[in-house]
Amino acid sequence: MIIAGEASGDLHAGKIISATKQKNADVHFYGIGGDNMRAAGAEVMVDSKEMAVVGLIEIWAHRKVIFGALNQMRDSITQDPPDLLILVDYPEFNLRLAKHAKQHGVKVLFYISPQIWAWRQYRVKKIKRLVDMMAVVFPFETEFYLKHDVPVKFVGHPLVNEVAPSKEKAALLDEFGLDSSKPVIGLLPGSRRSEIKRLIGIIFESARITRSQIADAQFILPLADTLDESELTEVLEQYADLNVKVINNRAYDVIACCDVVLTVSGTVTLEIALLKTPMIIINKVAWLTYAIVSRMLKIKHIGLCNIVADKRIAPELIQHDATPEKISALLVDIVNKPDLREKMANELAEVEAMLGSEGGIENMAELTLDMLR
Repeated sequence: MIIAGEASGDLHAGKIISATKQKNADVHFYGIGGDNMRAAGAEVMVDSKEMAVVGLIEIWAHRKVIFGALNQMRDSITQDPPDLLILVDYPEFNLRLAKHAKQHGVKVLFYISPQIWAWRQYRVKKIKRLVDMMAVVFPFETEFYLKHDVPVKFVGHPLVNEVAPSKEKAALLDEFGLDSSKPVIGLLPGSRRSEIKRLIGIIFESARITRSQIADAQFILPLADTLDESELTEVLEQYADLNVKVINNRAYDVIACCDVVLTVSGTVTLEIALLKTPMIIINKVAWLTYAIVSRMLKIKHIGLCNIVADKRIAPELIQHDATPEKISALLVDIVNKPDLREKMANELAEVEAMLGSEGGIENMAELTLDMLR
């Protein structure tokens, strides 16, 4: 059984399934995921699209869907326990399922660690009880888990050999109908519907203010496969003067042709870093979520690229600072300063070096088969 509760997890899970089946075609995968898992040959019992929410308040609003899926997976484990349960990220849901799995004698492999090194570190005690092996993707996580006597293996970050554009920048600009002599700004509102709802207005208003400062600015938006363009119809009509180009399912190509990207926080900041594109990171959650989480954070940054580098490479505008005026001021500054963009690109290249060599998915497939043996 494999559980991937959101778009990024489904992408990784699909790769793991394909790599594992290449080594042993008899392994059957089933569980929660999306199109990537289906394409890899898994039986998707619950589609992850409706489960992809972030924030304490937002999760509560979607509790019926989420707990319905959790109960369905619990019942499946009870009736026919799998040989191995692979949990991909999505910690609040997955650790609940891990508890049920352990009660039924099922081995648990957790891939992509919860960010317990960032906040709520006491959760490591629960992980020690419920997880047979942590497969981590950042080198610094190994030391953390060893310190707490949790079985751990650094498998390497899967994005290192996954993130690449399909063509050269000039070809992409031409294909997308963009003028190479004019600035290109990427707008990345995220892959979760709750994220889109919360931030899309801020992102587009930031773009409008930026256009008033840089008249020839071009805007492009990569649409995640968890979303439909119809969900952006209202905001695209409201900001029709910006002529934002929406490109489906080609995030890496879009990012690669941008001079700067305005993005939400999350794994995407690491993908942008691997493409060495300058970025501004924003985030805004429900006020109660922020009030709770901000008091528990143990880290100085929220962008993964900044966390890995342990310094502020990309500017971060969080909660009350995430205003269109402040965001636009940073966008204009980066667009107008080639030296600043070059400095950011060079520092982002250092992040790639910190993530280790290629082969993360292959290592994960090997670990999966070892645990099945």
